[in-house]
Amino acid sequence: MPDPTLVLLHRLIGGDPTAASQVIGTSETSTSPSLLVAAALLSRRPELLDKAETTATTSRDRQLVALARAHLRGETDRLDALVRDHLSEYPDNLLASWIAGRPPSQAPDRDPAITTPEDTTP
Repeated sequence: MPDPTLVLLHRLIGGDPTAASQVIGTSETSTSPSLLVAAALLSRRPELLDKAETTATTSRDRQLVALARAHLRGETDRLDALVRDHLSEYPDNLLASWIAGRPPSQAPDRDPAITTPEDTTP
């Protein structure tokens, strides 16, 4: 019998319109890093990534958390590099591809008095 979490994630990735709400609802009690990563991206709740990070026991799962963090922070260059590395090691990871294909998140609001190297480049 297939893993119900994996089936739900495949439904989400495949565009099932009911899957997103089920992923978010299931995240309250889930300990699946993959499901928590998907729920964090759908709901834009980074605290779910903290939960995913504590339950991640494999490098594959820890890398997924890093991908999701980069996406939520709007770090597109970092996300691109992380996704390439991840998929070269785990080419079957549909969730990583799904993350990479999502529209970029907007960077969170930050103090305008704080500048980064990206802010000062022409």
